[in-house]
Amino acid sequence: MNIEERVARRRRSDGGPQLIRSYDALSPAAHVRDPDGRGSALEQLLDGLEPALGGELPSNTYVWGPKGSGKSALVTALFSELERVSDESRTSIHTSTRVEGGDMAEFAYVDARGTRSEFGLRHAILDALLDERIPKQGVGDDHLVERLEGAFGGSDRTAVVAVDHLGRSETVPVDTVEAFLGRVPDSIAWLAIGRQPPGEYGTPIDSTVHLPSYQRYALVDILTSRASRGLAHQAIPHEELRRIATWANGDVHDALAALFGAAVRADEAGKRTIESGAVDAGMEAVPRSGVAIGCVLALPENRQRVLRRLLDLDTSGQSIGETAETVASEGSLELSTATVKRFLYELAETGVLDRVRAERTDGLGRPPSRVEPRFPTLVFRQVFDATHGSARER
Repeated sequence: MNIEERVARRRRSDGGPQLIRSYDALSPAAHVRDPDGRGSALEQLLDGLEPALGGELPSNTYVWGPKGSGKSALVTALFSELERVSDESRTSIHTSTRVEGGDMAEFAYVDARGTRSEFGLRHAILDALLDERIPKQGVGDDHLVERLEGAFGGSDRTAVVAVDHLGRSETVPVDTVEAFLGRVPDSIAWLAIGRQPPGEYGTPIDSTVHLPSYQRYALVDILTSRASRGLAHQAIPHEELRRIATWANGDVHDALAALFGAAVRADEAGKRTIESGAVDAGMEAVPRSGVAIGCVLALPENRQRVLRRLLDLDTSGQSIGETAETVASEGSLELSTATVKRFLYELAETGVLDRVRAERTDGLGRPPSRVEPRFPTLVFRQVFDATHGSARER
């Protein structure tokens, strides 16, 4: 029984009937403090990181598995706790006259999706490790290397850096992390997270932790837990949760995105419960083999605004150029047609959008290509509008 959570749920209610109590509890982009179903992998990670708890340097580790296998949820939760304990340890050491054991290593987490280049990733790593601010303009790679070596080279200071979402089309590979942090191999260890098997990288990796896709029963447990925190009591039948878990085929991201979308559809219809029709709509709004919502939310705001506008349009018969013109006509975007068109091609290149043949009615020439979303549309729409305001508010 979690009394704190139950009281919080009651406080979120405005006193009237409410289907959705917490969007964050349902969101696939929001990681919980204690992820379900990954106890064995957690123990593997702790086994590898245990030397760092005494100030020694652990081996470099690569955590890998398919999309939706819970890699980010596990690592972010673990490093959040390790950062907290490490901070408390250093505070205790600085204020106590008697210290038992060595200092804990420092822990830092970096999301590579927020960087767009090797320089950007190096800067993000340094920014996570150092207290002082690192300028982004007017400095080069040599300056970043000097700052790294100056802070850690030849010192007793040790750190472990987790770098998430590596090896994708829009991010850098594990090799880049090793090339940078390998300059101070006696002071910093890295824990990289990605989808590719470790053999696809040229960098030697000391230790690996593999997270396979979830079993169906584990997905049902996760959905049940999230629904109990995010929805009204008994808002969705257990058989519908089982249906979502079966459909998701081991992908917890897609399962949560479908549940989120189903809740949105039911709420929009004024329902007090989530029925099969809303579940169907929730699943239909999550493309198969699509892009995780976190990748979309990590995009610059102007790209997100283009995507949000795109969701309000029927582009089934429009070419990319025609779609760009329609999107750019939205005055609040303040983007030219050429810029929007470039964004659409970039987003298709990275897999956020899919290029398909447009429907033509004139029967003349080769049909032009159009774009379709490859991300959970209902989740993105709700999160974007909650953050930036709906179309009527913008």
